[in-house]
Parts: sequence; C-alpha cells; structure tokens
Amino acid sequence: MASPSDGGTKRVLVTGLSGFTGRHVAVELQSVGYAVFGLSREKSAGGSTEHVDLLDAAAVKDIVAEIQPHAVIHLAAVAFAAHDDIDAIYRTNIVGTRHLLSALAALKHEPSVVVLASSAHVYGNAVDGASRLNEQSPLRPANDYAVSKLAMEYMARTWSDRLPLTFARPFNYTGAGQDSRFLVPKIVGHFRRHERHIELGNLDVWREFMDVRAVGWTYRRLLETAGVGNDTVNICAGKAHSLREVLRVMADIAGYEIEVRVNPAFVRDNEIRHLEGDSGLLEARVGALPRYTLMDTLRWMYEASE
Repeated sequence: MASPSDGGTKRVLVTGLSGFTGRHVAVELQSVGYAVFGLSREKSAGGSTEHVDLLDAAAVKDIVAEIQPHAVIHLAAVAFAAHDDIDAIYRTNIVGTRHLLSALAALKHEPSVVVLASSAHVYGNAVDGASRLNEQSPLRPANDYAVSKLAMEYMARTWSDRLPLTFARPFNYTGAGQDSRFLVPKIVGHFRRHERHIELGNLDVWREFMDVRAVGWTYRRLLETAGVGNDTVNICAGKAHSLREVLRVMADIAGYEIEVRVNPAFVRDNEIRHLEGDSGLLEARVGALPRYTLMDTLRWMYEASE
C-alpha cells in the first residue's frame, strides 16, 4: 500500500472498492486527483486495496489507522436482495458497518465526511405507484436486504455526534461490469450471446436503472459538499423504466427480438413493483447530475469488452 503520508493529496477510503460500484467510484475519484484506498473482502492485485473482512473488528481498526483517511465512502455490503444467506446480509450490513464506524471514531483526526450507502429499498412499495419517492416518504422495507439497510441507518445515527455522516439511498443503477445475477446485465448478456429466449420473473416492474458512471460522480460530489444540505439523500435520476422498455431498447440495439418466458420461480412475493426517486434534495446539494439515456447505458453495456 502506498504510504498515506505521501504528499498532500486527499485520501479517500472506499470500502467495497473491488466491487462493481467501487471500481467506478475509484475511477471518478482518481480522475480528479484523489488518492483512493480500499477495503475489500476480495483479494486484489492493486496495491491500494487491502483484503479485510469487516466482521473482523481488530483488523478493520488496524487498517483504518494505517490509512488515516480524510474522507470515507462505505459501499461494502451484501447487495443482492435475493441473496440466500440471510444471516450474512444482517451481519455484513449492520455489524460490519458498526466495526468501520468504531474504527473511524478512534482516529485522532476524524474524516471530513463519511458517506454510508443505504438503499432506496428502505421505502418499499409506494402507496401510489406513480409517485416519486423523496427522503420524507414512509419507510416500508419489504425484504431482509431492505430491513438490514434501514437498521444500518438507525445504528449509524448513534455515531452522529462523533462522525460527520451522510446517508445515501441509491435507487437501482446498472452499467458495464455489473454481476450477471442482476437483471439488466442478465438481459444484456442474453442479447450479446444472441440467445433466442430468456427466462424472467415479473415484467411489470419499474426501476430507475441509473447509469453507474453518474452514480460514481454523485458519490464524489457528496464528499465535496460535506455539511451542505440534508444528511440523507436519494441517489436517483427521477426517471423509471419498465422491464418491457429495457427489452425493447435492447432489441433495437441488438437488431432482433428475444422471446421472454416468465419463470414462476423468479417471481418474488415481496417484489417492489415501482421504485422511482425524487432527486431534488440530491441536486440541490451536488448540482445537476450527468445525464445518460437508457439507450446510452444499455449500448455501453452491450458493446463493452468481457
């Protein structure tokens, strides 16, 4: 690991750095001159990423003390809502976060901001499916992942008198490099392989599908606007798309229609039907978001190298 005392560059600790979001956040931060240090459960060849389990409190404390970060973006989590190991979701998302906060609070010089990635899933299903969810919308988590994220928020607020916290609630986003277990990369992958049919669950769901490059930009701006505006913000573009629209746009890109077969095993009883956010508070804090159309994002994913 590069020494954290090298030069006057601002050091940003990003947990989950080797993950899908972390990689894009790192590119964004490095593009404007930040020194990025990472914690990840996965071993990485990169010299700035430390392999550590957030459930190992002592190891987390030692590495955080070594890095001495000026700012923190905490992305590490069990992020797949249909993850089979329910205990792991709660342990990682709540206990792991607490270990990180404890390590940061023990530093001689606290970070200027600690951005904690929660989730828009804490809102659950809106009463009015056509309404945009804002930060004051009722909290109705509908699955274990969502409950773990809301519990993480409540737990973390007990540290608010010791650490400058910002809570980010990302709505769905996607992009090149996302795990194929997630819906959009699964669809894109089928088209890239020129498959003639795909098995999906409920097609009548609406999601944001924000571009991860805009998400990376947003996390950087949350660091740079610490102490400005609300401490809890949605990360969203304010535009939802149906799965049917995703399939239609991908058909235009790939030049053929794919047969969709609904597999009842993929239909979840606790499926959130409509997730669309209000980006007003976010943009009041960070400025106008980079805009990517659904076509822009899907074409990028379709044309990206494996």
